[in-house]
Amino acid sequence: MGDGLKGMGLRGLLHRFRRSDSLKLSWPTRITLVRILLILPFVDCMLSMHDPQLDQSQQDLVRYAAVGLFFLMAISDAVDGYLARRRKQITKLGAFLDPLADKLLITSASLLLVSQRGHVTGFLLPITVVVLIIGKDVLITLGFIIVYLITSQTHVVPVFAGKLATALQLSMVIAVLIAPELAAVIPGYRWFVQVLWWSAAAAAVFAALVYIRNGSRYIEHYERTQSHRPSA
Repeated sequence: MGDGLKGMGLRGLLHRFRRSDSLKLSWPTRITLVRILLILPFVDCMLSMHDPQLDQSQQDLVRYAAVGLFFLMAISDAVDGYLARRRKQITKLGAFLDPLADKLLITSASLLLVSQRGHVTGFLLPITVVVLIIGKDVLITLGFIIVYLITSQTHVVPVFAGKLATALQLSMVIAVLIAPELAAVIPGYRWFVQVLWWSAAAAAVFAALVYIRNGSRYIEHYERTQSHRPSA
């Protein structure tokens, strides 16, 4: 009888575990997680674009697959944000994972496009552009840590400059990946791509400055608030 009660108790716990709403991920968060997982096959495709064991047509197919995966991830970035706002499912986990997914995607794509194995022939991304783009994310991450160490609070507020930088960087990657085909039929496309990647770099610098300003103001506000509190 004791074993029976234990079995019923275990089944009851499992049933409650399965039905627990607190353990369910929202659809926006699920989409974000899928976007993070898709980075792996995207990187694999990029690294295979110059595989000597593949002929030119196969290398082009691999690049097209990379374009498709990247475009899918870029679209999912807009979809999960829209669903989160529409369904009022904005969560702390989603607010953390969404920018993390963007940073992982853009960082991996930028590093690949500047490398010998992952670059697009004739459109090698300048190292300066990559340093500025990744440097922005490094500075923001360090700023987040500094704010937390000083205030013991997490302060993540998206700004327009950051969204603009992300949009330009996503557009830059897609423009470079499809450059061989469009450059052959559109006069001046090479110039357009170069303007786009320098614009993405400039937007990254501007976004970093905005985040640094906002973080500094938040810390100053916190310290003023603390100084005006009556001592215990």
